[in-house]
Amino acid sequence: MKHSLTLGKLKKSGWVSRTVKQEIRENAISQISEGKELFPSVIGYQETVIPQLENALLAGHDFIFLGERGQAKTRMIRGLVDLLDEWMPAIAGSEINDDPFNPVSRYAINLIEEKGDGTPIHWIHRSERFGEKLATPDTAIADLIGEVDPIKVAEGRYLSDELTLHYGLVPRTNRGIFAINELPDLSERIQVGLLNVLEERDVQVRGYKIRLPLDILLVASANPEDYTNRGRIITPLKDRFGSQLRTHYPFDVDLEADIAVQEATIFAKDDVAAVVPDFMSKIVATITHAARESAHINQRSGVSVRVTVTNYESLIAGAVRRTLLSEADEEDIVVPRVSDLSALVASTAGKIEVESLDDGREVEIIQYLIKQSILEVFKEIADQALCSGVLQAFADGAVINAGDDIASTTYVQWLEEIPSFLPILKNLGLDEKDLESPSLVASGIEFILEGLHLSKLLNKEAVGDSGVYRARA
Repeated sequence: MKHSLTLGKLKKSGWVSRTVKQEIRENAISQISEGKELFPSVIGYQETVIPQLENALLAGHDFIFLGERGQAKTRMIRGLVDLLDEWMPAIAGSEINDDPFNPVSRYAINLIEEKGDGTPIHWIHRSERFGEKLATPDTAIADLIGEVDPIKVAEGRYLSDELTLHYGLVPRTNRGIFAINELPDLSERIQVGLLNVLEERDVQVRGYKIRLPLDILLVASANPEDYTNRGRIITPLKDRFGSQLRTHYPFDVDLEADIAVQEATIFAKDDVAAVVPDFMSKIVATITHAARESAHINQRSGVSVRVTVTNYESLIAGAVRRTLLSEADEEDIVVPRVSDLSALVASTAGKIEVESLDDGREVEIIQYLIKQSILEVFKEIADQALCSGVLQAFADGAVINAGDDIASTTYVQWLEEIPSFLPILKNLGLDEKDLESPSLVASGIEFILEGLHLSKLLNKEAVGDSGVYRARA
């Protein structure tokens, strides 16, 4: 069918014209009935947002995603493209992807009248059927709808001739999906220009008496605070969206950690793989959750999932840097430790807004969140009853110097001298094979030491990212 290059051959091929909403609906029905996930790369919305989104698609609604930053709104919008047919025929040369069986532009209508079944057909891949515009206050109606093209007028056409129009982004996405990000940032007069697109399905350009019926799925995104505040978006435009879908941050820490693992871009040392223990991933995710509940953080701006992703990347980068600087560590894996968490201060600071005017307060708050998260994860996953042997070893005079300047093999020596660490390491999820890795042993022992210190069971004399642990006086 894709080889049908003329209108006549397309008619004989059996191709059936459908609206874009019919096309998406039928393809969604097919995938849902086969048990396939519509958005497999989006984690955490299977029981909340995605069912609502599926309902909106099956109902043929234009819709808007409401949610704070970093809630996968843009990812889901762009993922809608996969619900389009892989290829779509259009009149060759048409700027607005005219349907060969239902042309709407003057160009396509004239071409078919002139060439009939010999009208050339162009096939468009679904990746080219998506248009997107970030709403900004300086966005003009010409950007979205269109404007008179002075060059075409200079070529001799009359102003009343529809062929003098230069189509905007919306008409050029005809028979596709058009997305407007941060919709409330559009000025009111531009919002008014979208009313016909959503309801009457046509556009108006200046004083032209043109009815250009568009076939578009219009999707938008907005921050709930901007969307609901009076004056940021006009009520008639709100009324024309069929569905309003509310996104959210991950409800639990494990889910947030899974997202970080999936989304993080890791550049490890050549020939060395990065291995992140579950307790370290959990600490990174817990920091973000703690920030979302902190009175010191501006919650109106939100604490994005990107905080978790970039912190996960920074944690691994810090571990790689430490390994590169250490001549003693020659393992084939890089394993982050608690002492590497200091790298998260820089990656967190630019993504949160601290409710304080004091210089340096931001760093203190982030460091507090990191310590709070280490303690919370330690209390959750470490069996406190197993720690008595380690505490007894310290009471008997053991002193451990730990930190980023200590080789992994040194921690293995501490494990041999204080075997009470072993059951706790196993309790943290390290199996026999893991315990053969000095880097994993070092990561586990640092976590145990810091957890006991933050639980006020050990003293710590800290110097930078290193510290000396000893029994409490």
